[in-house]
Parts: sequence; C-alpha cells; structure tokens
Amino acid sequence: MFNLFNLFRHARDYSTDDEPLPILNDTVFKAMLASDTEDSREALRSLLSACTNREITDVKVVNSELLPAHMDAKFPRLDVHVTFNDGEVAALEMQIGKSDDDLKDRAAYYASALHSGQSRRGMKYKRIKRVYQIFFLNCVLFPESEKLPRRYGYREEKEHDLLTEKVEIIYYELPKLEKRVEEYFAGKTGTETLSMDEKWCIFMRYRHEKRVEPLIKELCQREEGIMHAEKTVVKISRSYIRFARELATIKCNMESEAKERQLIEEGQQEKTLQIARNALAKGLTPDFVHEITGLDLETITNLRN
Repeated sequence: MFNLFNLFRHARDYSTDDEPLPILNDTVFKAMLASDTEDSREALRSLLSACTNREITDVKVVNSELLPAHMDAKFPRLDVHVTFNDGEVAALEMQIGKSDDDLKDRAAYYASALHSGQSRRGMKYKRIKRVYQIFFLNCVLFPESEKLPRRYGYREEKEHDLLTEKVEIIYYELPKLEKRVEEYFAGKTGTETLSMDEKWCIFMRYRHEKRVEPLIKELCQREEGIMHAEKTVVKISRSYIRFARELATIKCNMESEAKERQLIEEGQQEKTLQIARNALAKGLTPDFVHEITGLDLETITNLRN
C-alpha cells in the first residue's frame, strides 16, 4: 500500500497550506487510490468499474514494479497496479503533462508487460487474464477527435474485428472535459448527463480549482465512489498540512540558529581583529601577531595601513 511518507517527500511540489492538493500530481493520485483504508479501496473499486464498464466486486493493490523481461530491459514502475475479480489486472497512470517520450508506445509497453507478466512455464495461454492499461492525461494526445475515452485493442487492419479481448489500452484526455464543465456552469446540462467515468475525470482534473468547486461538491455528494475519494484526499491533505507546518517550523528554527551562529562568528572575528590592531599599535611584528591571532599576514598588513 501507499506510504504517506512518500507524499511528504514531495512537499516542495505544492503551494501554500490553504490550497487543495492536486490529484493531477501522480503522488496524490497514488495516495488517493492505494492507501490502506476502506475509503481508498472503495474509491479505487468505483474508478476501476467506471473505466472498464464492469462491476468490480474485489480489488487489491499489488507491487507497482513490473519485472523486466531480461537484464537490460526497462523496469516499469506503475502509479497504481491492481488485480480484481477473477485475477484480471489493471494499471492506472496519471500523466500531469506532455512527456518527452512517446505516451502511445509507453502504454503499449506497459500493457504487454502486464500481459506477459502473468505467464508461467507450462501455463496455457487461455488462462492469461485480461489486462487494462489506463492513462489519465492532463494533455491532449489525440487533437483530431473529441472522443473520451479512447479505447484500443488488437484489431484486423481493414475489417476491424477484435483479435482478443485480453488487452485494452484506455486514454482519458482530461482537458477535453472543459466543454462539459462550461456547459454545466452555463446551465445547459447537469451532472445526470455525465457518464460515471466523466464524473471521475472531472473530479480528478478540477478538484483543486476554486472556480469548479460547486460542481465538485455536487459530485462528492451524489457519487459514493467519489465521496470516498474525497474523504481520502482530505485525510491526506490534513496530514500533509501538518507535515508542511512542522517542516516550516524546523526551517525557521534552523534559519534562526544559523543567523545566531553568524552573529557570534562575526563578533569573534571583530574581537580577533581588535586584538591584532592593539598588538600592532604596541609595535609587535606581523609574524608574532599572526601566531597569537591566527590571522593571515595579508589581513594583518592591511590593519597596519
């Protein structure tokens, strides 16, 4: 399960104490879905059910690191890696912005790793369970279409028949929800017109934005899964705020101590300089002054001028 300490290690990623933690940050995203609490488990079950269009009765967070195919292969580290129902597998990833790598190839690689990672010597291929690779993107990867989500599998080139249902890659491009949000505040639509996965995506994309607060509150009140997610994020936020304040207090104390040490050192330095001036005034040589004060000869010579 997710350790809150991992969240606090990223404290510098966030703003002031009174600003909501953004779920767009993959650390908060992981804490919301993979914490060892009933609220977190219910939120994960609800989100996964919305994305897969299936009733999820049981879900378990497993190791986020996938074993590489060989010694020199990439070592994928997933945001949230789960098994559910009869052993089917899903990986949920939050991508806060465009990557300098290819997100399409990355999704295909992750999906193939989830798929091949189930195989064991002597195991029949028909026993391999279905895998879902789900990406939530705070960027637009497919600008030619407004479709949300985009679902990909293995299909024939021209007739488009599905080869297998065992692998599905799903993309949610969160910025494409802006139109739904605008229509809601313009009074053109209500939350009842949104699909469950759209509601989840709006919650994750806009929870930290003040302008969308009425819509987020309505989603939290009407949707049980999102309500559980909100409870989890609130708990995380309280823990983070306490940590951030403690961190600020420690930082303030350290700065005060450093300033105090600086003043003491400056006072000691001035006292040493005054001793050197007095010694020089009494006719003592620079070499002797150097021996009794430790000051370098250049500094001592400058004191005589």
